[in-house]
Amino acid sequence: MPTVLIVPEAMRDVPGPYVDVLTRAGFDVRYPRNPMLGRNLCSPEELIDELSVADASLASVEGYSADVLAAVPNLKVIARCGVGYDHVDVSAATEHGIPVTITPNANHEAVAELALALLFATTKSIVSNDKNVRGGKWTRQPLMPLRGKTLGIFGLGRIGSSLAYRADALGMRVIACEKFPNLEFVRSHKIELVDLDTLLQRSDFVSLHAPHNAETEGLFNRDAFAKMKPGSIFINTSRGPLQVESDLFEALTSGHLRAAGLDVFEQEPPSPSNPLFQLDNVVVSPHVAGIDETSIVAMGVEAAQCIVRLSQGEWPDGSVVNDQLQDTYRWER
Repeated sequence: MPTVLIVPEAMRDVPGPYVDVLTRAGFDVRYPRNPMLGRNLCSPEELIDELSVADASLASVEGYSADVLAAVPNLKVIARCGVGYDHVDVSAATEHGIPVTITPNANHEAVAELALALLFATTKSIVSNDKNVRGGKWTRQPLMPLRGKTLGIFGLGRIGSSLAYRADALGMRVIACEKFPNLEFVRSHKIELVDLDTLLQRSDFVSLHAPHNAETEGLFNRDAFAKMKPGSIFINTSRGPLQVESDLFEALTSGHLRAAGLDVFEQEPPSPSNPLFQLDNVVVSPHVAGIDETSIVAMGVEAAQCIVRLSQGEWPDGSVVNDQLQDTYRWER
């Protein structure tokens, strides 16, 4: 009987229909002995040990390095929950004939909702006002509106588009920077496509929805923040390495940026001594944008379906990162 290791912590706590998808297809479902594995809080040796019994991994953010993949020859698929795969050495996976799948249809709305929540939290001073009122202060400062303001979206894929749809309903102007835009969506929602410099210069809010890769790493640095409109707000629910946190700290403490809302960090978990945590104009959350009660189930089911389809000789079009394996992939080796 083939075995699937279900790694995401939330799926361990609340088993869902993704387990039924796998068991009906004849899979034995197991969970890591160390529940912290899904937070990438383990050594490569521990991950190798956990994967040694698995034919497939329903994966979280644990690190699939070249060394790890070389040590688990029975692994036949890595099915990531979410759309990011920066913790997987895709080249090494391809070399070993292991498809890496993602769940492009499952959590984009959840991420868009949290990005919008961070916009509200920063413009409406939700956290600082809560703290002040609880502390006996009754400071009533004017709040920043969303209506009539310009939202700049960096990355207009499923998540960015979901945010654009919601921003339009709030009466915001939306501009976006995207290499491969859905032109029909852009036209129907009256989105203006611009280059990155224009996005930074014109936006009241800049929200990131792009993957972490060599092109985007550290892209939002001192120069980028300097180009942003004075008094604007920076939101990141994509990946922490896109931002240079020391430069963001300078932009916030100088007053050039009004606020920031961050769900992701350069180092995760971040150090409690991170200077950004000392600023009242920064609202943070622990990389949970894609995880809500609905998206957890949807991601699990979509990832499980990818595993089952691959085991049955079907190719899950649109979900495989290393699609070049399609013509040569075989479950049984």
